[in-house]
Amino acid sequence: MKKLKGIKLKHRKNTENCATVDFPIPKKVRIPMSMNMGAACQPLVKVGDEVKVGQKIGDTDVPFSVPVHSGVSGKVTAVSDYRTAMGAVCKIVEIETDGQQTVSEEVRPPEVNDKESFLKAVRESGACGLGGAGFPTHIKLNPKTPIDTLIINGAECEPYITADYREMIECPDDVIGGVNLIKDMLGIKNAKLAIEANKPEAIKNFEEMAKNDDTIDIITLPSVYPQGAEKIIIYNSTGVVVKEGELPADGGVIVINISTVAFLYRYMQDGMPLVKRRITVDGNAVGEPKNVSAVIGTPFREILEFCKTDMDAMIKLIGGGPMMGMSIPDVEMPVVKTSNALLAIKSYDVSKTTSCIRCGRCVRVCPMELVPADIDRAYRIRNIDELKKLNVLLCMNCGSCTYVCPANRKLAETNQLAKALIPRK
Repeated sequence: MKKLKGIKLKHRKNTENCATVDFPIPKKVRIPMSMNMGAACQPLVKVGDEVKVGQKIGDTDVPFSVPVHSGVSGKVTAVSDYRTAMGAVCKIVEIETDGQQTVSEEVRPPEVNDKESFLKAVRESGACGLGGAGFPTHIKLNPKTPIDTLIINGAECEPYITADYREMIECPDDVIGGVNLIKDMLGIKNAKLAIEANKPEAIKNFEEMAKNDDTIDIITLPSVYPQGAEKIIIYNSTGVVVKEGELPADGGVIVINISTVAFLYRYMQDGMPLVKRRITVDGNAVGEPKNVSAVIGTPFREILEFCKTDMDAMIKLIGGGPMMGMSIPDVEMPVVKTSNALLAIKSYDVSKTTSCIRCGRCVRVCPMELVPADIDRAYRIRNIDELKKLNVLLCMNCGSCTYVCPANRKLAETNQLAKALIPRK
């Protein structure tokens, strides 16, 4: 089986040996009602209400969504409109913390004895994909087609980010416990824990832990970006091809992030919902790069200052990795469920964009075997039929084409705009 194409990046895993440190409870948190794919929640609290740790403060009847919980105890001081980094508008709940961290009576291990009760518990936990996309986990774990393989995504292929790696090193029992929990509850026969080769300590540890379990395979993936992309890791782990318009479940596969798996195991033990995130803080404006565990709703500014960031020199803040991360427009924006990294940048090279020289580098690195240069031309003349023929919807926006382009053309950005031109079913 061939491996799909990609690019070699400098890993810059500066914080891989930095044990997670707990960020102090802030004086105020702001918790958005939309932090994952799907419908936004409606607040269940109002100004003046007292809340406790683990209390549900937002929910909706829409199936494709997950509830929101408080990670602090204190008093609700505001419920207002909030614009997310993606541009959507939702409600946001502001809580002034009391420093007591009183745990809610709602927090207790769920009663799980079959698939239905398991999926209900997963939804109540507030779990969504913690690798960045934020797909509701209870939906992912309830496909309409039979599943024979569970893939645990431990690639973490973006430069800088080490949050998932620290999960592997610090909580390996939770990872394996979560894998077995999902297999048992869903009746899945095989699990593949797929980890990039640049994490040898984690690979060795999991191989030892799973040596007597023939239902869990530890797979070492080449350190080639974008190894962690869903379609890529499926093919490189199983040989299954997920075609345009298909879901992984159509090929009998479920892919779930390694931190999500570990969280679910802990939730089944103690009933504490998703109220904290481990975040890698790095970049050339950061004085002390760290892996920080912070409650959801903590302002980015406070975490950056905690890591001795030069706030005056910082000219760009990226949420996530440098390849697929998103520019953060306001340092007062809060930690959300999908936060896994903050990259604070004070200087970077800006090269002039020039005409395409038809060198073909973008084609040679595209893992989906697309022709970004042709997509770029079709987009500029708004030729929708040609964009369909070029299979632009297969683009995962990994940015490999942009990275290698000698003309510094924003090919990945154009691909994303081109996809928006095509009507969806």
